[in-house]
Amino acid sequence: MVYQKSFLMSLLIIVLLSLHGISYAASNFVLKDTAGKKHTLSQYKGKWVIVNYWATWCPPCLEEVPDFVALYDSRKNKDVMILGIAFDYQSMKEVAEYVDDMLMSYPIVLGDEEVAKQIGRFVLLPTTFIYNPRGELVKTEHGKVTKQYLEAIMRSESEKMNQQ
Repeated sequence: MVYQKSFLMSLLIIVLLSLHGISYAASNFVLKDTAGKKHTLSQYKGKWVIVNYWATWCPPCLEEVPDFVALYDSRKNKDVMILGIAFDYQSMKEVAEYVDDMLMSYPIVLGDEEVAKQIGRFVLLPTTFIYNPRGELVKTEHGKVTKQYLEAIMRSESEKMNQQ
């Protein structure tokens, strides 16, 4: 019985350490956008960082873009950074045309295996990763999100941080 408890405690510690390692890797991401600018999570300390995986062929991705644009445009100089990451695209031209058509004002990164290793994998598009101003991943949302939903998450998480 003692051996079993010891084994379970050891297993729990390993799991927690591996989760910490995953979080640590994500906190050190380095992404280059289509304009050639590098983005790291640490450079946005003090801001909410929202990383959104999307594709040009994805209807829910298309639907959520206006909310991302509205959130970014209204808060980019205050407390929000949004990084859009295009996956499953045919060419850079296709992505650029989509970005222009959708008036996407936030930085866009061309996604690949290396990006997914740094941020996280996805099972469906869109997928959104939300980091608090401390650089901690607080939510991963699979499926369409809205500006109101993102603001509610930021409000709720800010209240939690203020209580600590």
